[in-house]
Amino acid sequence: MYIGKRFPFLGVIRWSRKYILIFFLIDIIPITLYRFFDLHWLAIPWQPIALIGIGVSFYLGFKNNSSYDRLWEARKIWGGIVNASRTFTIMTRDFITNDFAKEKVEESVLQETRKKIVHRHVAWLKALTYQLRMPKPWEHDSAEEINLRKMANLHHEDDHFKNLKEYLTPEEFEYVMTKGNKASHILSLQSKDFKKLKLKGQIEDFRHMELANMLKEFYTLQGKSERIKNFPFPRQYATVNFIFVWIFLILLPFGMLNIFSDAAHSHSSWLVVPFAMLVSWVFILMEMIGDYSENPFEGLYNDIPISSMARSIEIDIRQMLDETELPEPLGPIGQFNLMV
Repeated sequence: MYIGKRFPFLGVIRWSRKYILIFFLIDIIPITLYRFFDLHWLAIPWQPIALIGIGVSFYLGFKNNSSYDRLWEARKIWGGIVNASRTFTIMTRDFITNDFAKEKVEESVLQETRKKIVHRHVAWLKALTYQLRMPKPWEHDSAEEINLRKMANLHHEDDHFKNLKEYLTPEEFEYVMTKGNKASHILSLQSKDFKKLKLKGQIEDFRHMELANMLKEFYTLQGKSERIKNFPFPRQYATVNFIFVWIFLILLPFGMLNIFSDAAHSHSSWLVVPFAMLVSWVFILMEMIGDYSENPFEGLYNDIPISSMARSIEIDIRQMLDETELPEPLGPIGQFNLMV
């Protein structure tokens, strides 16, 4: 996620430079044919093109609103993960006690149990972020975007899951690595542990039920994240929008020929090129913004910074257990002001 006040203008130009060149080629051809080959029949009346432009504008608005809804829902889901993680940690810290235990144990043993559960939760956060970074066929994969992910360490590799070893016991790590949905099975391990603690009396029935409800909440939030990740913005809407935009942009310079073709000022006809390019650039930027907002977990400028959020949660909840050896918060990447 870009965290600067606004994207630099030159950065926006660079982002859309491919289309600017395409627009120049598209827009220079009609005026060249009109001026040098006397193909005046190429001048299309502006009214039908304007009607197409109005329709495209409405459709662009629908698509961009829908894309923003996906982006904002993803942010709300991870806001829920932040709050639920804090609640889960204080429950773990305060509910696991000797109050109802059949055989009382040392406080240090209880503290180690709490620490194991909280660290396992950190493993769940990391596993979920790795899974949400897995590339999908409908996500952006240009060479520049792949290099950006590698630079920010957001590219997916199976080796990333080896980082879970720091937060799980060797047996748990081996178990999780044999599973497909690793995040889901880490929560399953939490449930097994709570059942054992209940049987020992270190968690009484009501507290066990509350902790089970928290695991249910984590499954719900994970499922919502996976729904956005694994179900793309409907391709029929994305495809039709793309086609409509390009039909309008190709017709645009032909409609401007009559507007700028003044017999008294013949050279003004060349104004078709810059004005058509400007209008085309505005429309393609709106299309690109919607297109890049559809997938909030693909690790680019418009994404939710789930890695940074997971690290902030880790620091917060481990401090609740009075741990002091903590990782540093993730800052913006280089000169890009990119939070990951």
